[in-house]
Amino acid sequence: MPVPPNRAYAVATGHLATLLGISISSARRRVDLQAARESVRDAAGRVVIAERLIEAARADALSQERLLDQLLVAKPSESNFLDED
Repeated sequence: MPVPPNRAYAVATGHLATLLGISISSARRRVDLQAARESVRDAAGRVVIAERLIEAARADALSQERLLDQLLVAKPSESNFLDED
């Protein structure tokens, strides 16, 4: 595995990988693809892109948590329902 260009980039991609539940190389690939789309070639620009993807992942995780909380609330008509094993 190639060595990342700098420590900040490695930390940012590692944090992104943790939030998304993917490997570090997949997170690095996502950042690299986004950098290619935006024509960013320097390491500082890639770190900025990684931080932007981290913020997007956090926002998505928060909305997913809210959705799950809404789905786990029992309806009043089904709140006393028990299932036998």
